[in-house]
Amino acid sequence: MKNILVIGAGRSSSSMIKYFLENAEKEDWFIRVGDMNLALAQEKVGESSRGEAFAFNALNATERWAELLHKDLVVSMLPASLHVEVVKDCIKLGIHVITPSYISNEMKALDEEAKKAGVLVMNEIGVDPGMDHMSAKKILDEIEEQGGKMDSFESFTGGLIAPESDNNPWNYKFTWNPRNVVLAGQGGAAKFIQEGQYKYIPYHKLFRRTEIIEIDGHGKFEGYANRDSLKYRSVYGLENIPTIYRGTLRRVGFCRAWNMFVQLGMTDDTYVLEGSENMTYRDFTNSFLAYDPHNSVEMKLRYYLNIEQDDYVWEKLEWIGLFSDTRVELKDATPAQILQKILEDKWSLEEEDKDMIVMWHKFTYWLNDEFKEIHSSLVYIGHDQTYTAMSDTVGLPVAICAKMILNGTIKMTGVQLPIYKEIYEPVMKELEDMGMKYHEKQVR
Repeated sequence: MKNILVIGAGRSSSSMIKYFLENAEKEDWFIRVGDMNLALAQEKVGESSRGEAFAFNALNATERWAELLHKDLVVSMLPASLHVEVVKDCIKLGIHVITPSYISNEMKALDEEAKKAGVLVMNEIGVDPGMDHMSAKKILDEIEEQGGKMDSFESFTGGLIAPESDNNPWNYKFTWNPRNVVLAGQGGAAKFIQEGQYKYIPYHKLFRRTEIIEIDGHGKFEGYANRDSLKYRSVYGLENIPTIYRGTLRRVGFCRAWNMFVQLGMTDDTYVLEGSENMTYRDFTNSFLAYDPHNSVEMKLRYYLNIEQDDYVWEKLEWIGLFSDTRVELKDATPAQILQKILEDKWSLEEEDKDMIVMWHKFTYWLNDEFKEIHSSLVYIGHDQTYTAMSDTVGLPVAICAKMILNGTIKMTGVQLPIYKEIYEPVMKELEDMGMKYHEKQVR
């Protein structure tokens, strides 16, 4: 019997754990699911005889080491910053490990050590990063095999609300970690290259430099730049490509409205607001505006952000309750934490809501002196509040990769990405059988 340890039983692990348990009898697996919240782990495992839930503090080195012993594979669903200590222990114990998170510099530094130990550390095999890599690399490899020369590569992904559940003026609800949404784009300028010229977008301009993308049958979306597109030149073998740009998708109109929060300073997470627990949402909004006893908060905000009477942005700001008398009730909170609470009041998924993952790639290249263009898109809607599109697209690639490692199909070692044909081809084939099918279109 092969023993799998899953660390973390959050929302994005639901589909993965279900896959493990459904295949456990056939593959002869036993799955232990550990989380600080025992009830959460128990909910995921249910009554399965092939699984066991337990309370687990992965930050406790002694507890972690004892639990890792005698495991054949570890899947870390912890926050990205916490993976490294788990991986270090796995390398010492000779255990393969998977995370869906971006490879950090600390993780990359473990590559040689992992290879010496014969351990595979597979990262970036969720949705973004993950399915974006695999679906893009498939087409990039096909273009290279034909003898084509890449001219540009653009890639966008968004976690959105499904059309049938889209019932607010923002056309958005939280389908993953709300804090990450509020802090998106911070931590340095977005970097990319366009027609051979390096371009940089500072945070305060990020949500006004957007691109409109239309996907057949699904309408228009807008994309804003991710933090660093340049690193993917080496990842994808595109060192000399004139244009590479990766971004995040939202429905049209979202970014301009979100920019209002950025300009006000509501997304700042670097300082606390004194007396925040006694504030109302209206007080919070007013705290960023100049003192003026003669004008209302609404009027001051309109003047400050130059919002016209008939501007669609105003409906969005009013709808989320920026001017309401609801109390914040968060002590020593940062602006970003208060904004998150305001948005969670309005953007939380309702019981029957479904989410949606949208991904779009654009490839332009030269082949036999002809200029070619391919678009590839995925639109995938979740099943319910547990097995969401986000849970499926993050967790199922991880689970399929785990099966391939345990079956000996993947033989590589070291700190790796799923950018090789022997990985992405079978993973994408199984995902397609589950309804995650990419639609490729030769535009010219």
